[in-house]
Amino acid sequence: MAMDIKTGDITQEHVCAIVNAANSSCMGGGGVDGAIHRAGGPEILEACREIRRSLYPEGLPTGRAVATTAGKMPAKYVIHTVGPIWGRCGSEERCDRLLVDAYRNSLQEALRLGCDSVAFPAISTGIYGFPPERAAKVAYQTIRDFLKRHPEMEVVFVFHTEESRRIFEESIAGA
Repeated sequence: MAMDIKTGDITQEHVCAIVNAANSSCMGGGGVDGAIHRAGGPEILEACREIRRSLYPEGLPTGRAVATTAGKMPAKYVIHTVGPIWGRCGSEERCDRLLVDAYRNSLQEALRLGCDSVAFPAISTGIYGFPPERAAKVAYQTIRDFLKRHPEMEVVFVFHTEESRRIFEESIAGA
């Protein structure tokens, strides 16, 4: 089981796919989403427009995942997923389930694409307000369970700050 945790710039990761913590429009935004769209260039936006036109005219539902080119980035693909907005799920448990779906469906999309490596940001912990400690436990358990069934996959958690990485590592200690 290959899982790595580091601080860095997810747009510079040399993996098959990077995961974008997207909003439902898939048209770019702030945080990781904006950084990925800027680094990858206009090919990503064009691919997202086509996804919206053909598959999800109302927007990508929370927990689902779709892939596009990575444009100018080292990765081959971007897997866009929409995490839950904390406090708008109906219950904390439903927010947890939707976050599990975002991670699990991203991993399934990576498998479908034939990827052997994928990099994740901390989905939903920015402007979407998911408590980072709780999100870390959900993410770690979901990925750990997936890697037990797919040990050939390499997963990297990439945090933008040392503080975010520290919170994640402390939250999963003993898990």
